[in-house]
Formats: sequence, C-alpha cells, structure tokens
Amino acid sequence: MSFVINITNSINQERAKLRKEEQQLRSQIGELTIPQKRQYYALEVEQVKDPDTYATLNWIFLAGLHHFYLGKWLRGSLNLILMLLGFIMLFSNTFSIVGITFIILTIIIELPQLFNSEKIIYAYNNQLMKTLLKQVTTLPSQKIPVS
Repeated sequence: MSFVINITNSINQERAKLRKEEQQLRSQIGELTIPQKRQYYALEVEQVKDPDTYATLNWIFLAGLHHFYLGKWLRGSLNLILMLLGFIMLFSNTFSIVGITFIILTIIIELPQLFNSEKIIYAYNNQLMKTLLKQVTTLPSQKIPVS
C-alpha cells in the first residue's frame, strides 16, 4: 500500500513542478513587449498540444498514434509497424505466438505513456514555450498582422 502512495506522491510532485514551471513561463511571457507577445502567441497557437487529444489517441489505439501527434515520427512508425506485424502474425497459423508477443510488447511499452499523458504533454508544452520565448526575445521582431 505504501508503494502505491509513494508513486502517487511522486506523480503529484512532478505535476506540481511542471505547473509551477508553466506559471513561471507565463510570467515571462507577460513581461514581453506587445509586438513580442503577438509574435509569441501567433507561434504558440500553431504548435501547442492538447493533453486530451494526446490521451485520446493513446487510449483509442495503443499503437503509437500519440507519438505522431507530438511529431515523433520514428517512434510512432516503429510502434505502429510492431503492432501491425503482431496482428498479421496473430492471424497466420505459423507465427501466432510471435504475433501475440509483438502485441503484448507494444502494449507494455506504451502503457506508461498512457498513464503519464498529462505529464508528457505539460513537459512538451513547457519545452515549446521555452523555445518560443527564446526565439521571440533573441530574434528581431517580425511584423505579424493583427486579425
């Protein structure tokens, strides 16, 4: 029982750390000039990822679609190929054990992603915010039309 409590506390601490980091980044964004804010938000709206979309892709199909959503094409392709090979071999008479093994292996690899989806997206979006902040503050301001 204490093992589960320790894991839960660890997860909650990681989430709190990521939320605190996001608040600090939002504070830095608030200090930007108006043209820099416009530039930042124009970039952010195109690239920020939604935690619910990521989790849904992960829940619906544990074969790596959520990796494509984050732009991790190699990992997504490997997971998808492994899962598809598993299903093809599962329905063949000679390699069904290997097929089951591939499917189980893919699920085991992807299960932590499923339960850590919120943390993964917070970390991804925080890293994106850092990159965009750096980009906006170091490059000369570009004129972005106001809609």
